[in-house]
Amino acid sequence: MSIKVRIPTPLQKLTQDRAEVEANAKNVQDLIEQLNKSYPGIKDRICDENGSIRRFVNIFVNEEDFRFLKKEQTPLKDGDEVSIVPAIAGG
Repeated sequence: MSIKVRIPTPLQKLTQDRAEVEANAKNVQDLIEQLNKSYPGIKDRICDENGSIRRFVNIFVNEEDFRFLKKEQTPLKDGDEVSIVPAIAGG
């Protein structure tokens, strides 16, 4: 099973400057764990100390916000596309 994962620029230093990587995972939570195995430290940037996705990190599964699906338990399948998008604030 291969899932395409788009990596935001601030995290690309952890993926050897790759903007897109592939992973195999059954759900979003598993995806984060798999990414962390391949790219150590990425989970710390995406998740808080409790292992929950940080509020300012948005994850889209096939262009749908995972928070409106099943959050970390959102199932993934071969061919899915996941985008990790840090929220931007300013004024």
